[in-house]
Amino acid sequence: MTPVTVITGGSRGIGAATARRLAHAGHHVAFSYRRDRTAATAVLADLETTGVRGLAVPADTRDPDQVTALFDAATTLGPITGLVNNAGVTSPIGAFVDLDPTDLRHVVDVNLIGYVLCAQQAASRMDRGGAIVNVSSVAATLGSPGEYVHYAAVKAATDTLTIGLAKELAGRGIRVNAVAPGIIRTDIHALSGQPDRPEQAAARIPLGRPGEPHEVAGAIAWLLGPDATYTTGTVLRVAGGL
Repeated sequence: MTPVTVITGGSRGIGAATARRLAHAGHHVAFSYRRDRTAATAVLADLETTGVRGLAVPADTRDPDQVTALFDAATTLGPITGLVNNAGVTSPIGAFVDLDPTDLRHVVDVNLIGYVLCAQQAASRMDRGGAIVNVSSVAATLGSPGEYVHYAAVKAATDTLTIGLAKELAGRGIRVNAVAPGIIRTDIHALSGQPDRPEQAAARIPLGRPGEPHEVAGAIAWLLGPDATYTTGTVLRVAGGL
């Protein structure tokens, strides 16, 4: 049976790299995107060159109805076997006391509520087992002081969600893991107000450089694949030594 994997936030960055990696591994892929239809179309074209089937679905993962529609669309590719919870946002870097409540709510809604809603849909539809990978962050253990403590706290919640779901769903043959990227060269840093943050941070990364999206995608693909069948409840750090 061909694997069918849902990826949230699949038009750019880690999500797009993961979609391409999984397509080359033989997965049919349904991915969501918010606004950039041009980027989504480009990713979809790349998937189809590998011979698999792909779907690009506009969806806001904060909205339960749109999440349901995403998974309904994905089932047209076949029974869902995998979920990559990847859609995420940060907010402007700054002191904790200056955090805008609107930014706080946005980070919580996208990075936590969205993950929960998608995991619910995936778990309810995986009748023959499956695998979920949540994209966390090393911020969950480093805390991101002076940058975005609230984002770090939400990613710590992602790790807890991963461990709890792994235990709850193990009896149904559903594995749940997370990857915790470090500083990866994607455009998510632009929202924080520091688009060149990966290069600025290189000196404090033990490997001496930021990571690339495809390096995280490789870890995600492994966790979804046949070599990780005894791995669940794990948070895999992909962070250059941070």
